Amino acid sequence: MDTMPESISIAEFRRAIERLPSDQPRSQPGVWYQTQKEHWLGWLHEYEGPGAYGRKPNQSRDAKFAYNHIVCPEMLLWLIQAAGVKQELVTAAQNAAATGTTMMQSAGAIRKQVSWSEVSAALGGKR
Repeated sequence: MDTMPESISIAEFRRAIERLPSDQPRSQPGVWYQTQKEHWLGWLHEYEGPGAYGRKPNQSRDAKFAYNHIVCPEMLLWLIQAAGVKQELVTAAQNAAATGTTMMQSAGAIRKQVSWSEVSAALGGKR
């Protein structure tokens, strides 16, 4: 399997996500996105500037940094599944997410099951 390098740019990460299949659209009051794919792409589009989250611009962050700082469990779960991470790891991540009492705890629990290197390897096969 082709693998992506451990360190890829945000632009390369966005291109990899653009090639992934979308999840089912859902309309939610007060939410600007309808899919987690759209959520990822919108979140990363503004990543090198302050965006909606007041980020510090010009920090030269890469995809690994972004993955390790996502607080939204739904974004992480969609990405690992859509990227083609092994099903047993997807299931472990889903189970781990349920153990958190906050979004941050759930996201951290997911990343303990599915590290960036697993996601990067799965995305590499999507190039």
